[in-house]
Amino acid sequence: MFQSRSLEALIEELRKLPGIGRKSAARIAFHVLRAPQGEAEALARRILEIKEKVRSCRVCGNWTEDETCSICLDPRRDGAIICVVEQPGDVALVEGTGSYRGLYHVLHGALSPLEGVRPEELRIRELAERAAGGSVREIIVATNPTVEGDATAFYIQNAVRETGVLVSRIARGVPVGGEIEFADQVTLARALEGRRALE
Repeated sequence: MFQSRSLEALIEELRKLPGIGRKSAARIAFHVLRAPQGEAEALARRILEIKEKVRSCRVCGNWTEDETCSICLDPRRDGAIICVVEQPGDVALVEGTGSYRGLYHVLHGALSPLEGVRPEELRIRELAERAAGGSVREIIVATNPTVEGDATAFYIQNAVRETGVLVSRIARGVPVGGEIEFADQVTLARALEGRRALE
């Protein structure tokens, strides 16, 4: 569409980002073109930097620049409670409520047979190992209230059943079909407080 192959290529790469259509991608590309050289280079450096430095925490799977994230290392956290979320971004959302002081476990997805996401592709085995360690009292499943999130919660319940750990699910304060990412902090806090055991 544009006379520059480089501009078209950048627009196509930007369209791969979640929530970015062709018009938004073109606006971002034009912004980069108008920006001073230093700003464009800083953006490129930051993108490369996170790919080089940021990795999964060896314990919970959250993003960190260290081997173990600061939440897992915090002695003030209640290590007997683990909140299970689908994505690292969900940790920040739960933390934003200010009402949870336990630890986390990030699955990096949810079960979805239609999309080829099987249990072994998620961090469910690692969660079961943490539950079997003897220090965990409760696992709060805070997956999205979708078919995939519900299937994941059911699978987790079965995976840790023999450990005797209580498995609860956040309350339906988050709308069915919605995603935790788009929930406001009050709704998410109420959902955490109203959690219940899976039966």
